[in-house]
Amino acid sequence: MTDHLDVAKLQRRLADFAAARNWRPYHTPKNLVAALSVEASELVEIFQWLTPEESARVMDDPDTAHRVTDEVADVLAYLLQLCDVLDIDPLVALDAKIDRNERRFPAP
Repeated sequence: MTDHLDVAKLQRRLADFAAARNWRPYHTPKNLVAALSVEASELVEIFQWLTPEESARVMDDPDTAHRVTDEVADVLAYLLQLCDVLDIDPLVALDAKIDRNERRFPAP
């Protein structure tokens, strides 16, 4: 299902969507970070009062699973838009961060 998807293609779709609605002027780094924070908070809200065991089963309920999936998509969309605006390759950034973490936190 996702074989045809890649980060650059999704970023282009998001940029085209925003451009078609004349939203690009509002997609400043500051605004995108704020929107990202709001969407991340909406994801947190779903899990806020769940026990660890309940949180592990959150995708078992179709309504909750739909909400979680939507919020994950919103978080990812704003993160990809932020990376696009700031000219950050998110996969390169993540790969470099994992490299640094492997050096900082060596396996025992």
